[in-house]
Amino acid sequence: MANTTSARKAARKALRRTEINKSRNSRMKAFVRKVEEALASGDKTAAKAAFAAAEPVLMRSAQKGSIHRKAASRKISRLSARLKAMA
Repeated sequence: MANTTSARKAARKALRRTEINKSRNSRMKAFVRKVEEALASGDKTAAKAAFAAAEPVLMRSAQKGSIHRKAASRKISRLSARLKAMA
């Protein structure tokens, strides 16, 4: 257990950030899952709509630091390529 005041505060902050990051990551994964399901079903309009919704969520996660910015760009790029290949 943390002994100093600053260490106690750091522990509290870590708990808060963990909850926020968990929430952000699960939201991001849900959006990506919707895109992948639409791609798998072959519905191009639904896939485009889901991708348009997922892209800002991914970039926001990267901007806030819950995932690396290059990881977010890679995910977006790969989803975009799969969407383009549907044509």
